[in-house]
Amino acid sequence: MTTLSPYDSLSPVTQAAHRAKAAAADLAPLPRADKDDALLAVADALEVRTAEIVAANARDVAKARENGTSESIVDRLTLTPERVRAIAADVRDVAKLPDPVGEVVRGNTLPNGIDLRQVRVPLGVVGIIYEARPNVTVDAAALCLKSGNAVLLRGSASAYESNTALVRVIRDAVGGAGLPADAVQLVPGESRESVRELMRARGLVDVLIPRGGASLIQTVVSESTVPVIETGTGNCHVYVDADADIDMAVEILVNSKAQRVSVCNAAETLLVHQDITADFLPRALDALAEAGVTVHADPRVLAHAEGTKATVVEAVPEDWETEYLSYDIAAAVVDSLDKAVEHIRRWSSGHTEAIVTTSQQAARRFTRLVDSTTVAVNASTRFTDGGQFGFGAEIGISTQKLHARGPMGLPELTSTKYIVTGDGHVRP
Repeated sequence: MTTLSPYDSLSPVTQAAHRAKAAAADLAPLPRADKDDALLAVADALEVRTAEIVAANARDVAKARENGTSESIVDRLTLTPERVRAIAADVRDVAKLPDPVGEVVRGNTLPNGIDLRQVRVPLGVVGIIYEARPNVTVDAAALCLKSGNAVLLRGSASAYESNTALVRVIRDAVGGAGLPADAVQLVPGESRESVRELMRARGLVDVLIPRGGASLIQTVVSESTVPVIETGTGNCHVYVDADADIDMAVEILVNSKAQRVSVCNAAETLLVHQDITADFLPRALDALAEAGVTVHADPRVLAHAEGTKATVVEAVPEDWETEYLSYDIAAAVVDSLDKAVEHIRRWSSGHTEAIVTTSQQAARRFTRLVDSTTVAVNASTRFTDGGQFGFGAEIGISTQKLHARGPMGLPELTSTKYIVTGDGHVRP
């Protein structure tokens, strides 16, 4: 006689969420050593089963090319043996990180003798909805495991074969290490309905984290009944102040824009103080041209383009709000630092803004007035990254203000609870 599961009448997505909730309860109290052993087992398994993973990925890549997908997206989708080894190394790095669970955030003995402690605890079940890159599958699973969370992974259909293989390898390794395999699950289905079900699994899923383009993020934020940590689109700005060092400003601008264009911390808008345009703009435009960048320029920038190597087009209003993720940048001249701040306040996505200046007064004013997750002084916008900040890894970059803001490392994948210890205390 077949024994029915209590979840058999539910949809596959809801069944997965129930299993994740049960796994999260088992995972939360585990000591660091158990979680680290599981992560090391995952890293070893990824290397041992590389051929299986690469073969599955090849099917995704072939399908993407058949569908006319751009080569830049295909490259982000592609897994090679070298890339799998790098992913495995990243998992080992996560195992080396401190475990945030159980950390005492604050605590003291109250006047009545009660011991009060606020300690970090896992969030529970984390749902992650993401696009294209299959390495996110492993990164997210590793970070969630390390922080004591179960994870439900919903990647894009374009990486379905890759993600299925990766999750199969991870689950086998996690289960073999004695942890609940259901702590890592791929959300069943490739349709939009499975995404909608995940977004409405309130009470089973504790938080959703979308990673991808603006359309994906806004869909999750607007349609989800599960709490969402909004990871941000990056309309990032570089402001070159009147007192900037020209050499430094050119180098920071080019690095911010062109070091890697398809990421959220790449600069998308250049603002230049009117007093430095004659010295700065011709050099900046030539440097951007050498990097292959097209400049969407306002009239005052256009006036300095003649005689340079720059590829320049006239800016339209939509340029100021665009996250290009390409070799394009919007550029404008501003009358003052305050006008730069005004522009940023209107158009920024709240991710990262940079000022280049030798004036401490200007730097202080800019950092006080600009309200983004990260404000850089004489540094590239590309430093807004969990690894660069020394966090070891990140689950995403939050552009909201509740719970987590900026690069999200392991502590941001926890909540807290209070432990009250008395000796027969009763409230008078």
